[in-house]
Amino acid sequence: MPDNSANNKRIAKNTLLLYVRMLFIMAVQLFTSRVVLNTLGVVDYGIYNVVGGIVTMFAFLNGAMVASTQRYITFELGRGNLEQLKKVFTTSVQIHGIISLVVILLGETIGLWFLYNKMVIPPERMYAALWVFHLSILTMVVQVMSVPYNSAIIAHEKMGAFAMISVVEVVLKLVIVYLLLIGNFDKLVLYAIMITCVQLLVRYIYTRYCNRHFQETKLMRVFEKPLMAEMGKFAGWNIWGNLAGTLFGTGVNLLLNVFFGPAVNAARAIAVQVETAIANFSTNFLMAVNPQITKLYAQENLRDMHTLLFRASKFTFFLLFTLSLPVMMETDTILQVWLKNVPDYTVQFLRLLLCIVTIDAMARPLMTAAAATGRVKVYQSVIGGILLSIVPIAYIVLRLGGDPTSVYVVHLVICMIAFITRLFIIKPLIKLSLRSFISEVAVRCLSACMPPLLIIYFIQRMLPTGLFSAIVVCMSSFILAALSSYLLGMEPRERTYVRNKAVSILSKIKSH
Repeated sequence: MPDNSANNKRIAKNTLLLYVRMLFIMAVQLFTSRVVLNTLGVVDYGIYNVVGGIVTMFAFLNGAMVASTQRYITFELGRGNLEQLKKVFTTSVQIHGIISLVVILLGETIGLWFLYNKMVIPPERMYAALWVFHLSILTMVVQVMSVPYNSAIIAHEKMGAFAMISVVEVVLKLVIVYLLLIGNFDKLVLYAIMITCVQLLVRYIYTRYCNRHFQETKLMRVFEKPLMAEMGKFAGWNIWGNLAGTLFGTGVNLLLNVFFGPAVNAARAIAVQVETAIANFSTNFLMAVNPQITKLYAQENLRDMHTLLFRASKFTFFLLFTLSLPVMMETDTILQVWLKNVPDYTVQFLRLLLCIVTIDAMARPLMTAAAATGRVKVYQSVIGGILLSIVPIAYIVLRLGGDPTSVYVVHLVICMIAFITRLFIIKPLIKLSLRSFISEVAVRCLSACMPPLLIIYFIQRMLPTGLFSAIVVCMSSFILAALSSYLLGMEPRERTYVRNKAVSILSKIKSH
């Protein structure tokens, strides 16, 4: 990270806290998802995923404001302007109130029409699907209104709050699994009700925490029309990017439902869950890094910003590559041991999604840097336009006879095109050197991933199939990917930083 010891320590501490949180959540999710899949069945599990996805499709407005809220709160913290920070927070709450009303309106009109007229739902399960739909709208509204509070926690870099509150959330989800097993009620309806109740409680806790710890979260009686217009304009251009994200997530899910039915939605849901669990490692790292990128730009410290940007992109790739390689090499065995009943296409979906998420996560620091400048018009319009092409192209491919996996092949190709385009757009915004990025990030990432891939391929070919061989391949993949990232991917100063940080963490563990 940049040579600022206080920032380095804060990033390392926050990353560690977020990893503890994530590992705890992931362990519970791996257990609960298996129980929920077996209890609900493949069809009901697919219905829950795709019907909830209709509501998520209308969340692109909120997604645009998430980026706007986080940027403005973090920027004002970097400048140290408390009075303006209070106005930004109050204005963001007002905007999110308006968005909540829009989500309800769109969901209960267009969304309801789509559910009745376009979705492939067994007639006897339409009653349960309606419960899932309306409860998903309620959950979405709660999440919309919580965005300013979560943004404040991230901007203040108080990641310990996420770790503590997540313990409560995970325990409640374990209770849900138990009630689902013993409940004498429609399992899908019961599951939707309990998930909504958990989300309501968790969001209330986050809000209470912010009110007690951050001065700016106490709402003011102000209406800052110019600030609202400025934040709205910033969010307006982000709508393109978030609409694209919504469409190639929810849109792809709906395409799979329309062409192949809810069983394929269940396969996608499982693949996305595993992909999300792995992606959370990078999400937690970037959540600790992103506020520093914005604050460095606010302080006009572009040199340290570039250093942090390069290393964030590179370390994100190494992290996801190290975690993804074992899963990609032994996807069949891992899913069979975890689920036993693995829906068709789950293996192919998961492998393609892991490739996609690695590229996307590597690009996320670039997105943060673009947002920090506040000049996102060209960035969002061009990148959003590229990503919006995923769904129509996928539709054409399916109409021409493509199988379900062809959707994610299209996604992967478009994702790579968008990554290259991002570099050229962001270059003038932050005075980025493309030559430096290619040599320090792209070349080192490619150099680090090729040797493990070749070695593991030959190891897998020589070993017989079976659980023991899968364990050997997974362990070898993880170790080789980590060693290659450390030895071939990092510069000497970065290796020293990682080594010192590892020694520091181990010494703290031994002292306890």
